[in-house]
Amino acid sequence: MNPKLRGIFTPNLVPLDGRGQINEAELRRYVDWLIERGVHGLYPNGSTGEFIRFTVEERRRIVKIVCDQTAGRVPVLAGAAEANVRETLAACEAYQEMGARAVAIVSPFYFRLGSESVYAYFREIAQHSPIDVTLYNIPSFASPIDVPTIRRLAEFERVVGIKDSSGDVTFMCRMISAVRPLRPDFIFLTGWEAALVPMLVVGADGGTHATSGIVPELTRQIFDLTTTGSLDEAVKLQLRLIELFDAMILSADFPEGFRAAVDLRGFNFGKGRQPLSESQQVDRAALQRVLQCIMSDFGVVDAPEEGCPSRANRPQADKVLQVTQAVLRELRERGIA
Repeated sequence: MNPKLRGIFTPNLVPLDGRGQINEAELRRYVDWLIERGVHGLYPNGSTGEFIRFTVEERRRIVKIVCDQTAGRVPVLAGAAEANVRETLAACEAYQEMGARAVAIVSPFYFRLGSESVYAYFREIAQHSPIDVTLYNIPSFASPIDVPTIRRLAEFERVVGIKDSSGDVTFMCRMISAVRPLRPDFIFLTGWEAALVPMLVVGADGGTHATSGIVPELTRQIFDLTTTGSLDEAVKLQLRLIELFDAMILSADFPEGFRAAVDLRGFNFGKGRQPLSESQQVDRAALQRVLQCIMSDFGVVDAPEEGCPSRANRPQADKVLQVTQAVLRELRERGIA
């Protein structure tokens, strides 16, 4: 039996050269950098990696490069989302041969399907995949996978876990409650770093977080603090992470904010494949200055030479803070935390 996937998996960005082609040397350097800074695993061909903007051949090449450069140091969870079952199974076969530990497969997208169709789709994959499968629930972009369907799919040995990007802590609780008594080995990963601490507190095994591709040191520290019971410290870092996360995800079309940020860590990721207007290019330069100021607070980059403006009342109390506090309060009342 393969060891359980656990910890922070980075859905890595893909660097491009001046011709808009995959910059293999920079991608290999990025893989080494992430591993050296403590990520538990890598997740190529995820949403952050803009998998839909690459051809099938390019997606294969990205996974091959990542698996080759990783060389078994950390597990690779390869995104295998394709438009139909046949192509998805072909990706599963290819990634198994390349050395990936498992694949993550999003539920059918574009056409909004009901629960029975979602179940039938994953059942077909589970019965024929040569590699372990993690379900990928991202209801904002694909057919949702509800709890009863997850429980049914957990009956297949090949289905080993789920990545949930809904950001809904209650949904995570319901999944764990429904599935873990039947499959103690089933993996629960959150895809929403703004709720990483509360997700871990209620029982998630880890997460796939775009921010870990920018500040891997911070996301690893949050995971370690939370899983060792240092919850007060973990919450403080979680709230600081939210400021960076919000700046990257709300200030530009995803994942441009993350591409702007990774260059501040000493990389040259080039222009993304989504064309930018003139005003967007100006906005990107301004965003990088803001991100540099936020990241300098973490000690991972230097502040801009012109200095940083005062940022009062950060991080703001928001829904995530309220959820985190509610979870911790409930656990303390039960004598667990």
